[in-house]
Amino acid sequence: MSVTVTEEPATMLAWEKNPLALPLPKVEKPAETLWQRIKWESMIVLTVSPIIGLYGLLFVPLQTKTLWWSVFLYWFSIIGSTAGSHRLYSHRSFKASTPLQIFLLIGGTCGVQGSAFWWAREHRAHHRYTDSDLDPHSGKEGFWWTHAGWILFRRDIQAGPTDVSDLKKNKLVMFQHRHYFKLFPFLAYVMPAAVAGYFWGDWAGGICYAAMLRLTIVQHSIMCINSLAHTFGDAPFDDKHTPRNHFFTAIVTAGEGYHNFHHQFPVDYRNGIKWYQYDPTKWFIYLSSRLGLSTQLQTFPQNEISKGELTMTLRRLKEKQEDIKWPARPDKLPLVSWETFQREAKKNSLILINGYIHDASEFENKHPGGKAIIRARVGKDATAAFGGGVYEHSNAAHNLLAMMRVAVLEGGVEHVKYVTPAERLRIIEHYKEEESH
Repeated sequence: MSVTVTEEPATMLAWEKNPLALPLPKVEKPAETLWQRIKWESMIVLTVSPIIGLYGLLFVPLQTKTLWWSVFLYWFSIIGSTAGSHRLYSHRSFKASTPLQIFLLIGGTCGVQGSAFWWAREHRAHHRYTDSDLDPHSGKEGFWWTHAGWILFRRDIQAGPTDVSDLKKNKLVMFQHRHYFKLFPFLAYVMPAAVAGYFWGDWAGGICYAAMLRLTIVQHSIMCINSLAHTFGDAPFDDKHTPRNHFFTAIVTAGEGYHNFHHQFPVDYRNGIKWYQYDPTKWFIYLSSRLGLSTQLQTFPQNEISKGELTMTLRRLKEKQEDIKWPARPDKLPLVSWETFQREAKKNSLILINGYIHDASEFENKHPGGKAIIRARVGKDATAAFGGGVYEHSNAAHNLLAMMRVAVLEGGVEHVKYVTPAERLRIIEHYKEEESH
């Protein structure tokens, strides 16, 4: 999500002619100084706009008409990037009619986000090489680099190759790309100021608010997709990479904040899949389909989405499970005879249940039914009584009893394969045989 385009189609790198070819992009010779790395066109746009916008806030009265004009331009610009450059051109999440494409391309240009071709090429590289050196704005490089650093300074390593052959065939996309530097000064600066100045005489407000301040907010909103969305929030679908879901990020990015979902299911035209999740870009695309302006809205199979959620839920439960103390396994307990059990039961409150010998000495005074019930079954097989013959004990009672195991009766548990309620639901990781070597 940058602000300018640095190459024209005629000067594309050789590997872009065959974007899947190897070797990967060569490493450029690093610039000798930080000064030489600066992308001056981006630096000017990202510094001059907020300065003039701040001046307007301090010294230029904000007229109501200029306010609403600025709000309209904000949404026009940001939807041009989120619905256009991102979900349409980067991920092909839906098909747009010619009028809708023109609307989105003009909106994206009005936001000075770079051409849709450049934007989509960089973003496809970001998805293909997420968090690697070939990612143009890897989340591992830190918040400030992903937010603005990659836009303002050249990298030593170019973004990895991606297939953009579909975009090269799109005449509207390539027209905007070729003429981007002619279009954005008019659409981003002249037009917003001229409308406010010509129709209600607010030239100063048009420049400061509708152009500069609005543009600053739009640019940093889009930049938050790379910074905030890769830093803050949770990972309900996968935590292998940095993308995260966060409601606040969704607010400032017109719905792009459910980024963990997006990176797992990028072809889906939605970011917020729940009805209550804030995703105005999704609503815009859906409305355009109802109006006949877009078709073939892509959604990922719900089964796979649920599978991703379940995987992460099980992983979190597995981590919690590791902190739980579990009953001793039968192969870790001593094997004793009936005679030994009888002899030791005279010293401690030993009870046989399901082939396991349990020491209830410390529990007998805590038994809800009283100590006498425990003492009456010391040195005996209480399997039937405990299993429901006298009282059907709760799952908690079964789990607690298992923690009292001290031995296995010879000839007992080998035939009675008892598993506690908690252990029945215990999460077990399965590994392929070849992975164990």
